Amino acid sequence: MYDIIIIGSGPAGYISAIRASQVGLKTVLIEKENIGGMCLNWGCIPSKSMIESAKFFSKIKKSAKEFGIDGIDTEKIQFNWNQGIERSMNIVKKLSDGILYLLKKNGTEIIKGEAVITSQNSVTVNNRNIEAKNIVIATGSVQKLIELKNPQNIILEVKNLFTKKELPQNLVVYGQNSVAVEIAQMLNLIGKKVTLVVPENRILSKADEYLANYFVNKLQKDKIDLLINSKIDSNSKYEKGKLYINDKVIDCDLIINAENRNAVIPKSNIEIELENGFVKVDENCKTNFNNIFAIGDVNGLSYYAHIGSAQGLHVINHIQGIKSELNIKKYPINMYSVPEVAQIGLTEQEVIAKGKDYKISEFPLSANGKAMTEGETEGFVRIISEAHYGEVYGIQIIAPHATDMIAEASAFMEVEATVYDVAKTVHAHPTISEVFMEAGFEAVYKAIHK
Repeated sequence: MYDIIIIGSGPAGYISAIRASQVGLKTVLIEKENIGGMCLNWGCIPSKSMIESAKFFSKIKKSAKEFGIDGIDTEKIQFNWNQGIERSMNIVKKLSDGILYLLKKNGTEIIKGEAVITSQNSVTVNNRNIEAKNIVIATGSVQKLIELKNPQNIILEVKNLFTKKELPQNLVVYGQNSVAVEIAQMLNLIGKKVTLVVPENRILSKADEYLANYFVNKLQKDKIDLLINSKIDSNSKYEKGKLYINDKVIDCDLIINAENRNAVIPKSNIEIELENGFVKVDENCKTNFNNIFAIGDVNGLSYYAHIGSAQGLHVINHIQGIKSELNIKKYPINMYSVPEVAQIGLTEQEVIAKGKDYKISEFPLSANGKAMTEGETEGFVRIISEAHYGEVYGIQIIAPHATDMIAEASAFMEVEATVYDVAKTVHAHPTISEVFMEAGFEAVYKAIHK
């Protein structure tokens, strides 16, 4: 009898397994494909590696001379797609080996195969019956499929993007989320003609509207064609290099599907309650069975790896009898775009819906010395705070390193800081992070350098 069975080894599953083993729980981790799941093997890590390669290539082309570098004929340099992929796969291997080492070091048993939940306390895998006091479902999610009239093998799931040895010139990216925007920008940076087709009435539905609108303008400025509220479905068709959507005709050699995702529900002989296609959970990620939990993408609360990991740690604490709050609004959401986007806490729309009095303070990177030295002055920090006492409701960042900078915002949110706390937090100079202090001063009275 195990203390815990964990099904799925993505960031939610493997983090839970390591922690469970560390605190003395007898743990078995079941994975039917690759340790590390989607995030490590074809999602977060490979895609961010390729984005960094594309950004580096673009910066050399645009700014080499400005930065005092002679001898580069920017008209002749080319992006080596396969070399970029090789670099990303080397990173994946190092991280994957590291995770496997940590699992074994901490005494987690690993079984490769597909799990079937047979009862509230048992799972079968490879014709073996395993019993445990607790079961954790961490099976992740998968892209919704595109239904297209006459597809002619023109649709590529984003999972398989980095298995392609070469890409054609005219590419359509389909989706409304951060992954779709990241992929569209990456391909644009390496010189592809990109159209982003968005099936909803806006991009980045989880982001503050201010950020989403900013990025609509950014994509258009970068000459990425944008079709909002346009679905690729059975009414659309592909023919001779052209994609027909309603009355629009798009040059298209390949469609990359980066649509929103559906939960991967494990096979089960018991009725685990679902909601909108995801495993329904309570505030502790518990299902309708008091010893079965669901964490990560499969419960539909968030698609972000770090939030899945946080849910996993919370569940292990809960099993151990440690009480804590799982407040997803205190966890950041990131987009690895150009520039990067990050936010935490309430959006302006959510603050308005709650009927709260608020104020917004903002400070641009264009007035920051470090940003100028790096040649990366696009972006800002934006703080939403309570109008009278200054409690920080939410922080939003657009900056080249926004996904790192948001960690400071997370600390402010965790301790329920006010804008006065933000303003008096001393930052080293010159650093990009000084924009926090400036935005804090802007909320209190007036920014120093504005």
